[in-house]
Amino acid sequence: MFGEIIAIGDELTSGRILNTTSHFAASHLFAAGHEVVAMITIGDNATLISETLRRALEQVDFLIVTGGLGATSDDLTNEAVAEALDRPTIFHPEILQRIKTHCRDWAAQFGAGMEKLAWLPEGAHELKSDANMAGYFLVQDGKPIFFLPGVPHEMEELLLEAVITRLAVWEGSEPRTVRQKVFKVVGLPEAAINGHLRHLEGKSGKVAIGYYPVPPEVHVSLTVTGGSVAEADQLFYEFDQEIAAALIPYHYGDDGDLLEEAVGRLLRGQKMTLALAESCTGGMIAHKITAVVGSSDYFVGGVVAYSNSLKERLLGVERGTLVRHGAVSEETARAMAEGVRTATGADLAVSVTGIAGPGGGSDEKPVGTVWFALATPDGTQAFGLLFGGVRWQVQAKACSFGLDLVRRSLLKVSLLP
Repeated sequence: MFGEIIAIGDELTSGRILNTTSHFAASHLFAAGHEVVAMITIGDNATLISETLRRALEQVDFLIVTGGLGATSDDLTNEAVAEALDRPTIFHPEILQRIKTHCRDWAAQFGAGMEKLAWLPEGAHELKSDANMAGYFLVQDGKPIFFLPGVPHEMEELLLEAVITRLAVWEGSEPRTVRQKVFKVVGLPEAAINGHLRHLEGKSGKVAIGYYPVPPEVHVSLTVTGGSVAEADQLFYEFDQEIAAALIPYHYGDDGDLLEEAVGRLLRGQKMTLALAESCTGGMIAHKITAVVGSSDYFVGGVVAYSNSLKERLLGVERGTLVRHGAVSEETARAMAEGVRTATGADLAVSVTGIAGPGGGSDEKPVGTVWFALATPDGTQAFGLLFGGVRWQVQAKACSFGLDLVRRSLLKVSLLP
């Protein structure tokens, strides 16, 4: 079935609150085999709510409406629905009694205003009679409209337990089996990834491949829809294998995987240890590594040496190197990596030193210049890159490259993408 999600609330349109409910609803509806063709966010305006409802009903098979069901004067959804669909509100005394019985704190807070929660448009049915939250549905021109609270955890409960289940058995809907996967890719730009996978696009009308930059990574989505479980599974397996093969060695994980987790698995699997010497990233790489449970198995520690004096005293970088070549240089990066590896006894050591900006750059070394070095038992290699973006973007890209440098080293592939 094709649906639309309408999120209502001035707190959403003003940017005060992030609209997470629409994202949650869309992802779970899609996983259940439905397609969301539009997601709309509007303010608490009765006229606008009415117009949006009428327009949406002409275009989709079902509607999900979130927000505006509360007891305060700015909660206008029920009134707008009554006007838009010509359904006068009807008082439901059993709803009011349940609120008084089970929601004493709420009753004390809103007093007589809570009676508003028991006035629903004509033809409305509660989504879950034993739930301590507002939420109902009605059918207009054969199309179900679900009205859910704007509070995320309440909306999520009703969507999963009362909406998805009703839509699954709604008459006239065509059942579909959906399989999805997200490939996490690092070290390759979106256009290049598209080039690697273009031969798969259009190969099947039941398969969709999408590209989503999530800097400094790119995520590739695979979506398969089949008329049966067997058809969906077979198509999914075929395309999953082809995409994975085409993205070697840039593909590091799937769905909820993180780059630092992939690095950790490789280090643990090869019984290798890692140390870090960071300057411009300020400990970001170490933070990501240590956010992974069990990282003490392979991460021995690191040094954030921002000043030249600490680079000398803690990492053993010679003053002459800093004077002749500067803190941001191949020579300094090499010395930092070798110094922290010697100090910690780690198998591998990565260093990063650069100019994150916005100041500090020059014609010779512009903002975004970052040098890396990887010290291993076989020697030390250094890499100079120029990253674009503002300060936090340069730092994020440097952090990602530093992690990927370790991953590529352990995979024994080219250390440069």
